[in-house]
Amino acid sequence: MTQRFRIDGAAQLVPEDRTGIPALAGRSGTYALMPTAPDLLVFSRTPPEGGSIPTPRVVLSGDAGGFPLSDLIAFLSQSRWSGVIRVHTPGGERSLTLREGEVRGATSEEPADRLGEVLVRLGYADRAQVEAVLREQSASKLGRALVEKGVLQAHDLFKCVTHQVSEIFHAIVLCREGSFFLIDQPLDEKTGHSLQLSTQSLLMDSIRKIDEMAHFRKRIPHGRMYVARKRPSDGKLEEDEDRVLAMLDGRRTVLELGHAARLSEFDVTKVVFRLLEGGFAGLTDKPAGAPASAVAPEKTAAPRVRPPARAAAPVDARPVARVFNFIFREIRDEVARSGMDREFIAAANAALSNQALSSSPVLEGLAFAADGSLPEGRLMEAFDKHRAHLGSEPLASFRQALSDVMFFLLFQVGELLESRADEDLARRVKELLATLEAP
Repeated sequence: MTQRFRIDGAAQLVPEDRTGIPALAGRSGTYALMPTAPDLLVFSRTPPEGGSIPTPRVVLSGDAGGFPLSDLIAFLSQSRWSGVIRVHTPGGERSLTLREGEVRGATSEEPADRLGEVLVRLGYADRAQVEAVLREQSASKLGRALVEKGVLQAHDLFKCVTHQVSEIFHAIVLCREGSFFLIDQPLDEKTGHSLQLSTQSLLMDSIRKIDEMAHFRKRIPHGRMYVARKRPSDGKLEEDEDRVLAMLDGRRTVLELGHAARLSEFDVTKVVFRLLEGGFAGLTDKPAGAPASAVAPEKTAAPRVRPPARAAAPVDARPVARVFNFIFREIRDEVARSGMDREFIAAANAALSNQALSSSPVLEGLAFAADGSLPEGRLMEAFDKHRAHLGSEPLASFRQALSDVMFFLLFQVGELLESRADEDLARRVKELLATLEAP
């Protein structure tokens, strides 16, 4: 329990109740008050006496407005640090749980960050369904209860939980006021930290989103702008662009389009921006049929022309495929000990067929075999076929697609295994992944 103190009108520091007094036991001495931000007090004993304090304990604290949290998180990732990053802001408290530098979970006091709100916002459940479950179950069991009731598929829950953690991570990186604390504490194994996300990938994604959203906001000031269709698709749009374009009737805002298309605010803003740039859509601050206020006219830009793909250098993706297949089989074998392997493989194949785990074309039409592996031959054929469209580093894109599948399987298996078995599996997976880093 956190002990609370109050600074009264006479500038005296007093505990709010008697529970605060034991927190100061053994701390007698003279302390210097360090200059800090208004939301943070730091005292330093003079002269210092040293000593140790059992965990959990704060090992680093600071002003979120005076130090970029993205740099701190990058350092913790590279140092493979384990513990909790807690950020206190006027909007509430958010925290990230790290294990060996990777994100294993996130929490937030912000109502919009709750899983139920994420499910409603992305269109996977309606508010009535969420509230009905919350009347019967605690918030921590909401996702699993919705899966059991058939409202959600397991891969949809994984997608929403991943999105929730990413949004909390993104909000922490964006934080420009308040205080942050680095807390060294053992992770509670009973909570079953089955989620595992790459900190570096989240960090790069957050930085990219910050830069891109600033660019989008030059044309789309906020998500409450209405979007109308100007012309039909020319057959060259991407799948999400075609899907959103078909929804444009001038009576939906950008945020409402995101809800209908099951896209986050960033993703739908990006899609609408592309449609505006291509002259397929226009913006207004009033719904269709209502008199619109004066807004800047939309400039029609020529449709984007993609440059021809350059010939890709030979790349051998077979070692990557084999390591991940070994991991997939390890996961399946662990589930098989509980007699749940058939249901597990069926859920994984359903997620693959719906492209819920990755949008990479190398996974299209694939399915797990009974032993938990993906067909290596078809994987190699898909990689060779789509290699020119996998970016400047096709092997890295291929590995990321398989990593997305792996994280989903680990998320699923975390619901089935005891903590010790889950941790042992995570250790074996880590060792197998390390073989890909070896020279």
